[in-house]
Amino acid sequence: MSTLKNVFRTRELRNKILFTLMVIVIYRVGVQVPAPGVNLDAIQAMRENASDTSGGIFGYLNLFSGGGIGNLSLFALGVLPYITASIIIQILTIAIPKLEEWQAQGAVGQRKINQWTRYVAMILALVQGTGIVFLISRNPESLFGGGAPNLFPDTQPHWAFKVILAVMCMTVGTALLMWMGEMIDQKGIGNGMSILIFASVVSSLPAVAIQIQELRGWPGLAIGIVMLIGLIAGIVFVEQGQRRIPVNFAKRVVGRRQYGGNNTYIPLKVNQAGVIPVIFASSLLQLPTLIVNVLPTGGWGESVRNFVDTNFFRPDNLGYIVVFGLLIVGFAYFYNSIAFDPVRRADELRKSGGFIPGIRPGRQTEIHLSKILNRITLPGAIFLAVVALIPSAALARALGSGSSAVSIGFSGVSILIAAGVALEFMKQIDSQLMSRNYEGFLK
Repeated sequence: MSTLKNVFRTRELRNKILFTLMVIVIYRVGVQVPAPGVNLDAIQAMRENASDTSGGIFGYLNLFSGGGIGNLSLFALGVLPYITASIIIQILTIAIPKLEEWQAQGAVGQRKINQWTRYVAMILALVQGTGIVFLISRNPESLFGGGAPNLFPDTQPHWAFKVILAVMCMTVGTALLMWMGEMIDQKGIGNGMSILIFASVVSSLPAVAIQIQELRGWPGLAIGIVMLIGLIAGIVFVEQGQRRIPVNFAKRVVGRRQYGGNNTYIPLKVNQAGVIPVIFASSLLQLPTLIVNVLPTGGWGESVRNFVDTNFFRPDNLGYIVVFGLLIVGFAYFYNSIAFDPVRRADELRKSGGFIPGIRPGRQTEIHLSKILNRITLPGAIFLAVVALIPSAALARALGSGSSAVSIGFSGVSILIAAGVALEFMKQIDSQLMSRNYEGFLK
């Protein structure tokens, strides 16, 4: 309690937290507001039969949009288009010299990259919003199950205009969310996009807990809570683990002063990338929806859509486990290679007069750091994949058929994102408290 008092006693920190909470409230209100032209009777039917909402493709989209897809709301697309655009731009940075040049320019180049990321995100939002709206308008059973009313009945006057208006509003909603995330970065606390995803994921947990209780009773819910606590404890334990590489600095005499001669270390976390590989892999796994949504309903188009839904969005399917696991491991290595560059770090050590005991500066230091990074990334990536896949697969098996939406909402992906973002949020609060000579949350 004394720590909480210190948080709200500091005016600047208090204002940052309140601003972040205000943005989250605005986001959650926007998720409940349907886009213009949507059949409100269909939305009401969905809310009354929320437990019947299918899993699969729309289960994941609904999870990361905080229920926005189910309401076809202004924020239905969430921040997934921006995350997908970030992945595309980071991959293209390796292939396009101009982007690589911008990345080397520091803050100025990063602003240019961010601007182009926003452009790509808006294009993806427009394409994804169009696919989702047209699929739901022509085939509402894909989201609501059999007998669901159509969100955009063909009998409505100005049907095409209402569909276009809904798509444009959803695209603008994504742009607004990007701006809200940047406002959290500037005036709030924590990473803006991660905070919005955290709010989306956590908002689904109470409803999922109720569904588990209805399917398996209170004993089943108790087992789920115990599993949840164990997952959180394991995630925090691994997130705090690090490999410390010792570094010594040679003594230098400049005038009458002596510099260096001290010992320190380079901390390499076991899970250097945090939850970013899981978010990136989940976002990339949504790309098939951009393809299957434009296919014709019925016939071969429906067969392709069912194949993608069964093999890529069912937690207990072997294809989903293999593809998602490989994506997580691959993105862990990809992100770590960007976040920690052994070449640049070895060069910085050489210029500052630092060296790793027993390792020659320069090329040998670079090889040594690369070897340690590759070795430490593997267990962290495997841990992420196991936590993201095994709990949801086990839950899907335990609850039986018709529970894919529940297992998705209560999956390891949700817990990883929620625990990882919350831990990072706590660390930022802790660092700001310590800078003001207050005792922080973390010891």
